[in-house]
Parts: sequence; structure tokens; C-alpha cells
Amino acid sequence: MFARIDHIGIAVTSIDEELALYEQTYEMEIAHREVIEQQGVEAVLLDIGESHVELLQPLGPGTPIGRFLDRRGPGVHHVAYQVADIDAELERLRDAGIQLIDQAPRTGIRGSRVAFCHPKSTGGVLTEIVEPAEAH
Repeated sequence: MFARIDHIGIAVTSIDEELALYEQTYEMEIAHREVIEQQGVEAVLLDIGESHVELLQPLGPGTPIGRFLDRRGPGVHHVAYQVADIDAELERLRDAGIQLIDQAPRTGIRGSRVAFCHPKSTGGVLTEIVEPAEAH
């Protein structure tokens, strides 16, 4: 069961260029910044209440975020929902007919366990399931 919105992922060409908008204008604080080689991104989490905005900058043009930017330009990339038990949630979603991109969780930002659901089965929205590191 989804507990809350964990974050909204925003694809950007340059995190440093976007930070002025989020930090100064929106008055959000950086919670965490990390390069995730496995996913081909640099990611910054910005606090907004109990949730986050995640800025995603590709490490190269052939990465998933690089291809997204090439096709669609900057903007909303995905919505992420937090769960307590990602393995059980993936099984539940699979049984409900949701097409999973990731059959098993992989490592996300801050050591979380994450998996993506294909937008073809989620109303056109790329959906990420997140189990925070402290939950496992």
C-alpha cells in the first residue's frame, strides 16, 4: 500500500542552474545530493514538507534521463510513492496487472530500494515505488 508521495522527479539539463529557482524563489532546502552511476544521473532532493522534489541531471546523453530530455525536454519525469515493504508491493502490483520495468528493486538515492512501473499500465505516468533505507 502506498503511504505517501515520496517525491516528484524533474528532469533538468543542469541542476546547478535550476537550484536558484528551487532554493531562492521556492525557498526549498537541499536535503541530499548524490551521483547514482547505476541510473546514470546526478540527483538532488529538496525538502517540501514530508515529501521532496528530485532534480535529475543526466550523466550523459545515452542515459534514461538524457534520452527523456532529448525527446521531451525538461519537466516532470516521474511520481514516486513511498511504501514500507517494496517486495510485497511489487507482488501486489504485478498481481493487479501493472507492468513493471524493474522486476526486483534496485538501489536509489540515499540507499533506498526502488522500482519503476511502466507508464503504459499506470495512466501514462512513470511511477516509482520507494522503500526508504531506514525501512529495510
